[in-house]
Amino acid sequence: MQSWPSHPVPRVPGTPRPLRLYDTSTGEIRPTAPGATARMYVCGITPYDATHLGHAATYLAFDLVHRVWLDNGHEVHYVQNVTDVDDPLLERAARDQSDWVVLGMREIALFREDMAALRVLPPRNYLGAVESIPEIVEAVAKLLSAGMAYRADDPEYPDIYFAHDASGRFGSVSNYDDPTMREFFADRGGDPDRPGKRHPLDALLWRVARPGEPSWDSELGAGRPGWHVECSVIAQNRLGMGFDLQGGGTDLIFPHHEFSAAHAEALTGLHPFARHYAHAGMIGLDGEKMSKSRGNLVFVSRLRADKVDMMALRLGLLSGHYREDRAWTQEVLAEAEARLVRWRAATAQESGPDATGTITRLRDHLSNDLDTPQALRAVDAWADDALSGSGHDRAAPVEIRAAVDALLGVLL
Repeated sequence: MQSWPSHPVPRVPGTPRPLRLYDTSTGEIRPTAPGATARMYVCGITPYDATHLGHAATYLAFDLVHRVWLDNGHEVHYVQNVTDVDDPLLERAARDQSDWVVLGMREIALFREDMAALRVLPPRNYLGAVESIPEIVEAVAKLLSAGMAYRADDPEYPDIYFAHDASGRFGSVSNYDDPTMREFFADRGGDPDRPGKRHPLDALLWRVARPGEPSWDSELGAGRPGWHVECSVIAQNRLGMGFDLQGGGTDLIFPHHEFSAAHAEALTGLHPFARHYAHAGMIGLDGEKMSKSRGNLVFVSRLRADKVDMMALRLGLLSGHYREDRAWTQEVLAEAEARLVRWRAATAQESGPDATGTITRLRDHLSNDLDTPQALRAVDAWADDALSGSGHDRAAPVEIRAAVDALLGVLL
């Protein structure tokens, strides 16, 4: 599957700062510490609807990780999936009386456009579940033969399930207790009450073919993959075990990231699947949670159509800390638009205050668990001084513009 276009990332003068990031699995802010090549997997979309601000905020957070690693001299091997066959996609296609393949292709194309407009650096590998089915089948067959998976006791639909405790480390990603796991499993795509399962928390690996649903022939029988094993296999086969960072929204902590890790660790006998787990908070609208059920999603493509400057949108989403649940309002957008105007005016000056201290502070804040509110304030202070006529360094506006581009992804 094709990713979206990239763009050059300027070099920034001065000394980079290694990235320290909150790790969900340990509950601590700690160094990411990649090798020469930093390896990151971020879970992608299920393409049944357009990119909303919650998606955008998540991908912007991990775009900052990408940029800080580049600033530190690492190559970055970034992998992202697309869940291009799954119940939500099929249900939306049936509701709209459209072809599920066409629906998926349309929304994936729109997502690419949105990411390019927001200047999110693209993944090196961008893969759909459908194109990954042969390797998923191979992994499920191994789990089945090793006794870590089983067929449901259902003569009509003997789906294949993963024994949730097969890795011996189940719960090490989320650290949730059993009641919390059961609650989230039911709310987030699990099927705890499915007859024929051995345990309510066992997760679907292979759904055998049903009438009217897409399916693929395989040694497992005709069917299609479960959700969690898709990411597990795609990440493991491109990045290997122990890659540097698994990312996504907080709603993916459990069951998705817990099971992705459990599948891979059961398959390989190795731990950990990822060395670091980072999760972005949810975006609300005017004080309410943003969700498709509420009908209050704000779509990036709609804002693009309304001629909202995507750099203002980027600044608006970065004005809150990535781990916090936060609200999107017209005031947030207006403040971001005003900030963008100030920054552009300041960096358009022939000279300004020396940029060295500002760039140092920008790096310090981003390296400290992506503290974007403080990073934006550091640039604000320089812009205010520049617009007041302070400083006569002719290189400073160019250096600030390059740093804001490289580290924050904002084109001035």
